[in-house]
Amino acid sequence: MLAVCPGSFDPITNGHLDVITRAAAIFEEVLVAVGQNSTKQYLFTEDERIELVQASVAHLPNVRVERLSGLLVDFVNARGGRVLVKGVRFAADFEFELQMANLNSAVGGVETLILPAASQWSTLSSTMVREIAVHGGDVSRFVPKAVAERIRKKSVGKEQLP
Repeated sequence: MLAVCPGSFDPITNGHLDVITRAAAIFEEVLVAVGQNSTKQYLFTEDERIELVQASVAHLPNVRVERLSGLLVDFVNARGGRVLVKGVRFAADFEFELQMANLNSAVGGVETLILPAASQWSTLSSTMVREIAVHGGDVSRFVPKAVAERIRKKSVGKEQLP
C-alpha cells in the first residue's frame, strides 16, 4: 500500500525525517509530497526543497519524492494512494490534522494516519529552524546533514537568507 507524507518541508527537519522513516517501516511505499503554500515565505525554493528531501530520504529504498500541486486528495488518488501520514507534536497540531483528516476523507476518500512526534522532536518546527538559521545559529542537530550544509552555504555564500 502507498502512503503519502505531504508538507512544505522548508526545511525538512529530523522530526519530519523521523515520521517518514516510521511510515516507511509500516507501508510498502511512501511518497513524500513537497508542496507550496502561498501564505508562507520560504527559505528554499520548491526545487531546492525537493532536492533536500530527496537527499534526506535517499537511504530509505521504499521512499520517493514528488512535487505536490493541486488538491491533496486528488494528488493521492491519482497515484493510487489511500492513506496520508501526518506527524503531530502537540494538541493544536492534532486538532488541525483531525479537521483536515475528516475533510480529506469526505472530499476524496483518503484516510489519515496520525503519528505522534518522537519526544526528542516534539518541539521542533521548520519555522524555528528557519529563525535560528536567519540569525546565524547552528541548526545541524535539528536537520539532516544535507540541509545543514545548504543552510551554511546560504548564510556565508552568495545567497542571503531571507
